[in-house]
Amino acid sequence: MTSAGKDTGKPHQVRIIGGQWRGRKLAFTPADGLRPTGDRIRETLFNWLAPAIEGARCVDLFTGSGALGLEALSRGAAHCDFVDRSKATLAQVSTHLHTLVALDRSRCHAASAQQFLQLATQPYNIVFIDPPFTLQLVEPICEALAKRQLLSNNALVYVETGAMEPPPKVPLDWKMHREKVAGGVTYRLFSVT
Repeated sequence: MTSAGKDTGKPHQVRIIGGQWRGRKLAFTPADGLRPTGDRIRETLFNWLAPAIEGARCVDLFTGSGALGLEALSRGAAHCDFVDRSKATLAQVSTHLHTLVALDRSRCHAASAQQFLQLATQPYNIVFIDPPFTLQLVEPICEALAKRQLLSNNALVYVETGAMEPPPKVPLDWKMHREKVAGGVTYRLFSVT
């Protein structure tokens, strides 16, 4: 999710790299803290997720540009909830979902990730956790997912943090499935048993 400086106002683009919308470029307005997951990282992540993405129920917490959730839908996810505190950010994502004719497979929620998880009732197969770096939001979100039983059997949880941040503490039944570092980002995929 988070930013490349204070260059706000001028639209930037995120490119969908695979699936039915492969190659589509979607504009978003940059904002402080907004840092879309890069193409190379997304490509690696979705290679990891390939066996599980078809028909999956996903949630993109800290949605930002919507790159992760849109990529999931493009690659065959059955549903994705997009969660972000910024109504303007969600309005852009909603416009993209309308353009891609995907409103029936998605829903946008203007709330913090914590608020959303307090009200969520159905478990997810795939969860994307990509908060602004250094705010230490990963661990409480992982704890909330486990405590509220919002993960299906064999769920996968993607976590993106700054490379200099310590590894997040996750629930004991979460096993590290994959981990890589690219530039200033460490990204991990956990499997939940």
